[in-house]
Amino acid sequence: MQRGDLYRVRAPRNDVKDARIFLIVARPDFISARYSSVACAPVYTNAHGIATEVPVGPDNGLRHHSVVRCDEVTSVEKKRLVDYVGSLPPEKMRQVNRALAIALDIAPEDIEDL
Repeated sequence: MQRGDLYRVRAPRNDVKDARIFLIVARPDFISARYSSVACAPVYTNAHGIATEVPVGPDNGLRHHSVVRCDEVTSVEKKRLVDYVGSLPPEKMRQVNRALAIALDIAPEDIEDL
């Protein structure tokens, strides 16, 4: 399990889908820590064309062209991340990083000393 991996997760009863794909966006140190959950962004097949969506698709192990919705980062229990789908390459993760920065309203000057 690592940052950039996509997993299919069985949905809770109140979701309209049986399962949903999630992208792990947590940093590696947090993923390997003893915490029971990690930060993930959901993947949807319908896109709205906003700056916080990152296109993904069959090249990444998905059945359909979809988007990662970086405005909807959520915590997912590690024990639910068992159905590996694929992973995103570094250039796609850079797009995710940018979309996360937009979603969290982080300006470049806020992180220039990292």
